Amino acid sequence: MLTAVIFDFDGIIVDTEPLHYRAFQAILEPLGLGYPWEEYVRLYMGFDDRDAFREAFRAGGRTLDGHELERLIERKAAAFQEIIAGGVPPYPGVVELVRSIRGTFPLGLCSGALRGDILPILAGLGLSDAFDVMVTAEEVAASKPDPASYRLAAERLAAAFPQRGITPATCLAIEDTPAGIASATAAGMPVVAVTNSYPADRLGGARFVVDSLADLRLETLQQLL
Repeated sequence: MLTAVIFDFDGIIVDTEPLHYRAFQAILEPLGLGYPWEEYVRLYMGFDDRDAFREAFRAGGRTLDGHELERLIERKAAAFQEIIAGGVPPYPGVVELVRSIRGTFPLGLCSGALRGDILPILAGLGLSDAFDVMVTAEEVAASKPDPASYRLAAERLAAAFPQRGITPATCLAIEDTPAGIASATAAGMPVVAVTNSYPADRLGGARFVVDSLADLRLETLQQLL
């Protein structure tokens, strides 16, 4: 029986991946470490900021210590805030889907983005109070595909709603990337995947794949478990 639903953020709620790419390049290109959009999609999408910078420096044959990494993350976050200042539109149907679930099942948000990147966008969409728990990049040591973030989201939901009997196996994750699917499934969760970022043939491991969340209904989610 379905007991909770956990949404990814980037690529599910809003199409922020091109915006994150622009913010990364604003920091990396002056260092001679920029890369094309196709490389971002192939390799970097799904990384949190820490692993994305680590990979860019590794690929460029450069070392990166912890202090410099934190400074780069802060600079990228500032660049991202400038980019999103004009507002970010949601994916079709996602706001309606979140609101249809809200009040019927507990809701979680599990993202490799920084909390400071997420909150202003949720506020702009009128979803500031939609999610009962959130897990963001600052709260886990490893990014997706590591399962730590989804495990923590399930633990927090179970603690917040002890009467619901929430376990990873009864949570449904909504994802858009192979790394996200791998993270959720390794945490013991079934996944609904949407082809916002990758074609269906790249989303193996998901229990159900849709082309748009506008096509998804709460009744469908309940039938998947």
